[in-house]
Amino acid sequence: MKIYLAGPLFTTAEREFNTKLAGLLRDRGHEIWLPQELEQRDKTADQVFRKDIEGIDWADVVVANMDGADPDSGTCWECGYAFKQKPVIVFRSDFRRGEEPGKGSYNLMLTQSSTIQIELPYASTEAIAARITDGLRELPVRQPDKAFA
Repeated sequence: MKIYLAGPLFTTAEREFNTKLAGLLRDRGHEIWLPQELEQRDKTADQVFRKDIEGIDWADVVVANMDGADPDSGTCWECGYAFKQKPVIVFRSDFRRGEEPGKGSYNLMLTQSSTIQIELPYASTEAIAARITDGLRELPVRQPDKAFA
């Protein structure tokens, strides 16, 4: 499956996590569009923006990291852009919880617009990749002439 892997990419830890997760998903046979591999810092903001849209349009599904006290705003936008056209899987390994158990610990617009929400506090990158792969198998079959949502 073609996956646009969305998530923060501003710290060394974030980039290393993204790279490891992308590698594990590739090992499972998926094609991955990882923005940090294509967004060179010498590009203009417009070039980065357009490249990311190209990636979301290319993908069959958006898989997005919702870790953090407040998920990355760019990642949230990517989920919103994709919502009407393709499935969105959001995942969280962060142990911080929201006010409603079982409802995610981030914005309701993200939990309600996502096709699948994965909560794996303290999970290893390998466990996250395995659960994402399971989630991809759970996705509903989309009718070719109908919008996803």
